[in-house]
Amino acid sequence: MSLIRRGIRLGIDVGKARVGVARSDPDGLLAVPVETVPRSDASVARIRELAAEYEAIEIVVGLPTNLSGADTPSTQDARDFAAALADACAAPVRLVDERLSTVTAHGALRAAGRSTRQSRSIVDQVAAVVVLQQALDVEKRSGNPAGTAVLPGQEPA
Repeated sequence: MSLIRRGIRLGIDVGKARVGVARSDPDGLLAVPVETVPRSDASVARIRELAAEYEAIEIVVGLPTNLSGADTPSTQDARDFAAALADACAAPVRLVDERLSTVTAHGALRAAGRSTRQSRSIVDQVAAVVVLQQALDVEKRSGNPAGTAVLPGQEPA
C-alpha cells in the first residue's frame, strides 16, 4: 500500500443547478459530504471559502465523460469551473474522471431507502463524495495524485 499525502481535500461535483462539495479527513482515508452550493456567480467564491475553512491541500473536480471516455455536454462546463477555481483558490485543483458518479450516488441513496425526490437536496454532495473517494483510492494505490492538474491562468482544454 502506497503512502498518501496528509491533508484535507475537497471533492467537487459540478452540475448545472448545484455544485456538490465533499471533504476528506486529514489522513485521506474517507470522503464525507459537506454541502450543496447553488450554481451561480457566487459558487466559486463559496468553494474558495470552504477550501480556506478546511485548509484544503487540494481540490478535486469531477470531469464528466461518457462511458467510452469522450466528452459530454457537461465536460467543458466542468473544465471551465475547475479553471475558475484554480484562478480563485490557493489550493491546487485537479480534474478527475467521474464516470458514473451521479449514477452511483443515486444508487447508494436508493439503497438507503431514499426516494429520488428525497435525495435531490443531497445527491450532488454524495456524487462529490464518490468523486473524492475514487481520487483518494487512486492515490492510495499509486502513490500519485489522481487526475490532471489545472493551473491558474490556464485556458480550459
